[in-house]
Amino acid sequence: MSTYLVYTAGGVLLYALGTYGLLAKRHLIHKVISANFMGSGVFLILIGLGNRSPEGGPDPVPQAMVLTGIVVTVALTALGLAIVKRYYTATGLDNLDDEPSAGGDR
Repeated sequence: MSTYLVYTAGGVLLYALGTYGLLAKRHLIHKVISANFMGSGVFLILIGLGNRSPEGGPDPVPQAMVLTGIVVTVALTALGLAIVKRYYTATGLDNLDDEPSAGGDR
């Protein structure tokens, strides 16, 4: 079994775990963390599939895509957490299933 296949299988597992967390969890912080799991799974899949041949080295294009994706993921995580904090400050709720009070006060 190739190490690249292990990376790809781990990436698929992380992506599936993130999808489950995104759909099943109610808390907004859990949803942000689940989205990060999905992003990490995609990064592992790209690294796992970025092998040119058994003799040659890895393809540099997927590596560059992963580095760019890491920067985008950090920015999106910061934005997501800022939105969650703003939503909590405005409504006093930490999930989207409850009804906010009238007027937005806690």
